[in-house]
Amino acid sequence: MALHLLRSADRPVTTTEWLTSRHGFSFGDHYDPGNTHHGVLLVHNDETVAAGQGFDTHPHRETEIITWVLSGSLVHQDSRGHSGVVYPGLAQRMSAGTGIEHSERNDTWRDGMWRTDAGDGASGGGEPVHYLQMWLLPDQTGTGPDYEQCDVRSELAAGGLLALASGDRRHDSAIRIRNAGATLWVARLPARQQITLPAARFTHLYAATGAARVESATLQTGDTVRAADLGGSILTALTDAEILIWTMDRALGE
Repeated sequence: MALHLLRSADRPVTTTEWLTSRHGFSFGDHYDPGNTHHGVLLVHNDETVAAGQGFDTHPHRETEIITWVLSGSLVHQDSRGHSGVVYPGLAQRMSAGTGIEHSERNDTWRDGMWRTDAGDGASGGGEPVHYLQMWLLPDQTGTGPDYEQCDVRSELAAGGLLALASGDRRHDSAIRIRNAGATLWVARLPARQQITLPAARFTHLYAATGAARVESATLQTGDTVRAADLGGSILTALTDAEILIWTMDRALGE
C-alpha cells in the first residue's frame, strides 16, 4: 500500500512576529502545483498565535472551515453575530456560504462572557494558542453562512475513535459539515493503544501530538500520512498521542 509521509519539518512555513503557520498544502505565498489538495481537503494548517494577537476581521466565501485547538484558546467573532471561545476538546465549524467576515484572535476573555466556556473559570489569552485549521469545499454553493461548535471532552475521555465533523449520513458526528463525502475523526490514545482505521477512498492522518505507527509509516508530532483507502489498517500509539484522521470518498471536482 502506497503511503506518502510528510514530515513536519518539510512543511512550508509562514512566519511573522506573532504567527507561525505550517502548511500541509499550497497556501498563500507557498504554491506548489503538485501539492494543492488530497481528496477534498484543501487546507491543513498547524498554527501558533502569540498572546494578544491574531487574525482581524477578514472575509470568506463558499468554504467549510474546521478549527481544532490543541492548547490555549481562540476567540471567534463574525458578521452573523456568532461568538465563542474555542479551546481544547471543542470542535468548531464555520460554513462561509455566500459570504461571512470573522476574526480569530488569541485575546483575553472571562468565563461566562461567551456562549461557551472552558469550564475551569480561567481567563484565556495569556499564552500562545496552538491550533489546526482545515478547509474544504461544500457540496453546494449559494447557501447561507452557518456556525456550529460542540464540546466533546467527555467523548474523548471515553477513548477510541470519535467522529468529530462529518457530512456523511452514516456517521453521527459532533458537528456537521456541508460535504457528504468527508469525515474528520479524532482519537486521544495512551501509549500502545490501537485503533482500526475507517474505510474511504482517501485517507489523511495527522499526528497532532505524540507518535504513532500505521503500516510502514511512523509518525512523530506534526507529521502527515496521505494514502488511498487505509480501511482496516491498525494504527498503534507509540506514546500518548492525539491523531486526526480525514476519510474522504471523493476527489476534488467529482
